Amino acid sequence: MPLNIGCEVALNQIQNKNFLRGFPPDGRYLIAISGGRDSVALLHWLHQRGYRKLVVCHLNHQLRGRSSDADANFVEKLAAKYDVDLEMGSANVRALAAKQKISIETAAREARYNFFAQVAKQRRTQAIFLGHHADDLVETFLINLFRGSGKTGLGAIREVSKRRIEGDDLTIVRPFLGVWRGEIDRYVGKHRLKFREDASNKNLAPLRNRIRGRIIPYLEKALGRNIRHSIWRAAMIAAEEEHWIEDQLLDATDVDLRAGASSAKGALSVADLRDLPIALQRREILKWLRTRKIMNVGFDVVEDVRLLLGHESRVAKVNLPRDRHVRRRAGKIFIE
Repeated sequence: MPLNIGCEVALNQIQNKNFLRGFPPDGRYLIAISGGRDSVALLHWLHQRGYRKLVVCHLNHQLRGRSSDADANFVEKLAAKYDVDLEMGSANVRALAAKQKISIETAAREARYNFFAQVAKQRRTQAIFLGHHADDLVETFLINLFRGSGKTGLGAIREVSKRRIEGDDLTIVRPFLGVWRGEIDRYVGKHRLKFREDASNKNLAPLRNRIRGRIIPYLEKALGRNIRHSIWRAAMIAAEEEHWIEDQLLDATDVDLRAGASSAKGALSVADLRDLPIALQRREILKWLRTRKIMNVGFDVVEDVRLLLGHESRVAKVNLPRDRHVRRRAGKIFIE
């Protein structure tokens, strides 16, 4: 269960978790800092525990004018205060979203991870600390549930995971994933940590904000209990099972299908996919779409692509976001 005790005890217990032992304090790591309370608390918490070779990474999304610039200035001073290295970047997220015909939230996330990957390569490190906490896990679980994701999507956030970006693996570490937002608030208050407030968090247009501000409170009121703990538990179980399944299926899927993909510029072999059980076909198609930077797809898209495998399939094209398409031709499935 996520920690729901005194703020110091809650955060101190993280050190006893096995996953963090793989990232000792004497190593060099990136840390994503937006300037908000979660990332500021994470920087303070890591620094207090001897992490001195951190590289603060901040991407200016250019979405909030002077406020975005003020965030960047705040992070610059924060890095100087802790005497750690700093890498700053900027991206016109609004233009990126319009060009690729994706949401602002998706464009911002992709821009951040691309920036992190670039810094990781420059700094010769493969790990980055992120400030995601238990409430983030609950919200992401519900987002993917409403989107129609299978267990792969429901277990999307883990304490330690890898993300392949431009051919390189970036290890993502989330120490606070078992700590609630309220515990972080109390930690920040106790240590009198200054942080930047993001007014856009109060905007109910993004689905995540609606889930946080309306849907979860409504469900808790209707059911008469705190549902976040139950959802958190389900998300953690899904993540653990997904991790185990991926390890077990490595030989059954990745090796053969990646070999086929590399020979045809990212195309999948229809014959190889047909040899797999339906559950593995869906899993491999979803993984393939993600490696091709097709994100936020639900069950319907994956199933439409899978139906291209049929011997009598009359469908030759599946529409994807950003005006892209999956096609089947000459025994291959590819994106154009």
